[in-house]
Amino acid sequence: MAEPLADPLTEPLVGTHATKAPPSLLYMVKQVELVVRSRLDELVRPYGITALQYTALTVLQRHDGLSAAQLARDSFVTAQSIADLVRSLEGRGLIRRERNPRNRRELLILLTEEARELLAGCAGPVRELEERMVAQLTAHQSEQFRQALSKAWHALS
Repeated sequence: MAEPLADPLTEPLVGTHATKAPPSLLYMVKQVELVVRSRLDELVRPYGITALQYTALTVLQRHDGLSAAQLARDSFVTAQSIADLVRSLEGRGLIRRERNPRNRRELLILLTEEARELLAGCAGPVRELEERMVAQLTAHQSEQFRQALSKAWHALS
């Protein structure tokens, strides 16, 4: 029978220089980000999108009518990556671009009704993933976790 895998977030390192020190918070945040992204990719794959595309769509759901630069910043991707992502989403009919009436040189990116329907379909499974992530926390701890993550983000932004 195979041994269960060690929890990389709580088990000490094994080897000649083993230490009892816990992993750094940066390491733990990255591990959570990687597993969330992997699970999110699995959830949205049946809808024909990636986790990065889902993130961009949810950013637009909260703040419709962003420029590509704003969308890139809020979606955690580079300006170069957002261009490909926007082309792909536009080709799927999930977003449309319109000239900014206040700055005719700027294109604003907006969700289509099809995107809103897709996001509505994803909402339940995504909510269940988030609930699973915090299932071992009380409601108060979950809110504290949310606030701590927000403070950490603001400290580094």
